[in-house]
Amino acid sequence: MPMPVSATQSVTLTLPEPRPVEVLLADELTLVREGLTALCNSIPGYRVVAQVGTATAALAEIRRLQPAVALLDLGLSDLATTEVIRQVREQGLRTRCAVFSIRKDRKTVLEVLRTGACGFLLKSSSSEQMADALSQFAQGGIYVSPQIEVMSLFGDPSGRNLAEDPLETLSSREFQVFSLLVEGIRAKEIAARLSLSPKTVDTYRSSLMRKLDIHDVAGLVKFAIKRDLADVRA
Repeated sequence: MPMPVSATQSVTLTLPEPRPVEVLLADELTLVREGLTALCNSIPGYRVVAQVGTATAALAEIRRLQPAVALLDLGLSDLATTEVIRQVREQGLRTRCAVFSIRKDRKTVLEVLRTGACGFLLKSSSSEQMADALSQFAQGGIYVSPQIEVMSLFGDPSGRNLAEDPLETLSSREFQVFSLLVEGIRAKEIAARLSLSPKTVDTYRSSLMRKLDIHDVAGLVKFAIKRDLADVRA
């Protein structure tokens, strides 16, 4: 027979610890992955469950673990990061994907968000901004690094007419092909990264060159450098 609890006695209930938000990290550089893993694990309520070095591995681990959040480097080389995001969305997986990058040009940020990413985080971000971003992602929100002027995503602060900017005429696929071409990637590899046929890539390349009025890859590279659209890698 249970003992009655007197008015002077108190009952202490031990509540279970809330389950941490699971995070996956993908970057080709081991030191970057390990540094981000240590940072994320130091933020209360978050735990890195996988860190991988390729887009293919990221997609496989997202399918297997279905973490709440996947932080993906924009420059993953074996499969376009935006293609990973597209497949996660189309397959109905619960994971919310965000991108981190050194790039912050308007077109790149917009195309990443249009693909279905829940955020765009600059690699120059602080640990406090990382914590803010993870909190937004976990709560179903969208986060863009404060170094990126959000209003500039919807207009050019320089006053230039966006409708007259040839870059704005490129479709999402054309911009993906353009971005890979200026990195020196050949058509066959671009096709593999974007899950397209080489013939389709050639079609996109011809179309984007016509729209930009640039007729060789060297010209595309010069254009990209002038517009700050090319990654600077060691």
